[in-house]
Amino acid sequence: MIRSLRWKGAAFTLPFQLGFVFLYLLPIGYAVHESLYREHQSGLGLGGATTEFAGLGNYTQGLTDSAFLNSILRVVLFACVQIPVMLFVSLVLALCLDTLTSRVAGRFRILLLVPYMIPGVVAAIMWVNLYSPDVGPLTPLGKVFGFHWNFFAPSMVWPSIGNLLTWHGIGYNMVIIYSALQGVPRELFEAARLDGASEIRVARSIKVPYVRGALVLTGLLSIIQMLQIFNEPALFRNVTPQTVSDSFTPIMIIYNQAFNAGNYHYAAALSVLLALILGVASFLFYRFTSKEAD
Repeated sequence: MIRSLRWKGAAFTLPFQLGFVFLYLLPIGYAVHESLYREHQSGLGLGGATTEFAGLGNYTQGLTDSAFLNSILRVVLFACVQIPVMLFVSLVLALCLDTLTSRVAGRFRILLLVPYMIPGVVAAIMWVNLYSPDVGPLTPLGKVFGFHWNFFAPSMVWPSIGNLLTWHGIGYNMVIIYSALQGVPRELFEAARLDGASEIRVARSIKVPYVRGALVLTGLLSIIQMLQIFNEPALFRNVTPQTVSDSFTPIMIIYNQAFNAGNYHYAAALSVLLALILGVASFLFYRFTSKEAD
């Protein structure tokens, strides 16, 4: 009977297992397989291309590709600024909601989630139009207060993208942190207030330590998302190609290698390298943050 129940329980996970195999494992295996080969043009390039085994040659080329390495460094430096800002804003909003009643907090929670419900491409198009000096309201509004800003200038591209990502992501991160706050025993708050602690002291000494796990989770998800950033820079490139190049982010390089240059094998190798970098970065972030939490 126990064995039968185990098989029945395992059967419930069968759709997920099939989806995981066909949508994740097989594509990853195919990408690794393709990354081990290379297209070779015979003669003067007039004949047909032949596929030959390259071993780790594509990986060696990727690790010495200055454009690919610079794009990773560019995104990492941006993430070191954008992710802490976004998580700090999400934490502050979650702490503010926690001070409200459940009914009022529910209304504000839905309102703050609206940006996250908008698809990323739609949100990027909306903000590109808001930034536009021709049709957007932000440039004329800045002139009223004496600011002559250009959101598509080289010095403003990353802040413009960062503002977009922060606006789009704070609601999702806020909900995770707010859910963690709901699990904090209310008696701790009452005891601290009876001892004369202010609301800021309660938040700093009790609430924030209790939601550290949620902050680690949101930080980990943000790192994974940031290194795969594509939609926002690609749409900005349509507006300002002289500022946002086709090698602005790692995913843009992979996309151009695969669909513009037709170099699928090299694009597959870069994809595997990026996946490995994501795995290492996520592992290191979790290790260091979990030790701090302990």
